[in-house]
Amino acid sequence: MAALTIENGTVATVTLNRPEVRNAFNDAVIAELTAAFTQLGQDPQVRAIVLAASGSAFCAGADLNWMRRMADYTPAENLADAAQLAEMLRVIYTCPKPTVARIQGDAVAGGMGLVAACDMAVSVDSANYCLSEVKLGLYPATISPYVIRAMGARAAHRYFLTAERFDAAEALRIGFVHAVVPADQLDAKVTELTQALVSASPNAVKECKTLLHDVAGRDIDAALIARTVQGIASIRASVEGKEGVQSFLNKRKPNWLV
Repeated sequence: MAALTIENGTVATVTLNRPEVRNAFNDAVIAELTAAFTQLGQDPQVRAIVLAASGSAFCAGADLNWMRRMADYTPAENLADAAQLAEMLRVIYTCPKPTVARIQGDAVAGGMGLVAACDMAVSVDSANYCLSEVKLGLYPATISPYVIRAMGARAAHRYFLTAERFDAAEALRIGFVHAVVPADQLDAKVTELTQALVSASPNAVKECKTLLHDVAGRDIDAALIARTVQGIASIRASVEGKEGVQSFLNKRKPNWLV
């Protein structure tokens, strides 16, 4: 069975497909995810990407057999292995196309990193979350930049340090997910988000993702203000920027919707 399945289209779907191990990832899955998001991010036909999973769990983090192999790694092998995981998360986070995590079950440890690397997250109300690393004598180093951005530093202090499980309602309260719905409404909520994404200017969405990465957490200083001034001036002069304004003024659909 393939570790991933990929459905191409205007809205592409990448599905973790290892339900027998609760979609835990290993080096092979990491390589496949990196390749999939790189390829889809460069595909001009793709306007949004959904990260989904099969089975009862979204992702249980690292595969146990992979962890057993890691126990015998040299320091150099450990560094190289961690770098591949970090690169996968970076590729998902910086993907030029907007990404939506469709969480149909529990997300644990590295699985929470996958959710946090996506732009948006929709969870079933029955899902549970856990940053379990400290119970294993580890800590969530590689996923931390993304998880802390997603849930905020204050919540991270609690859940990184205690390794408590928390439910979808708490994930919503701390901002880790954007919506919580019953299982029979999960696909409708994901579709609601992806339809909003594909209705927007493709270039504006791409540039907006870059803007978000550039601005989030930065001091509002002269350099940041100059970057935003240059950004709005450039997007106004772009082909889609001009088309969007003209279509609005003329009360017609922009050409990316025609």
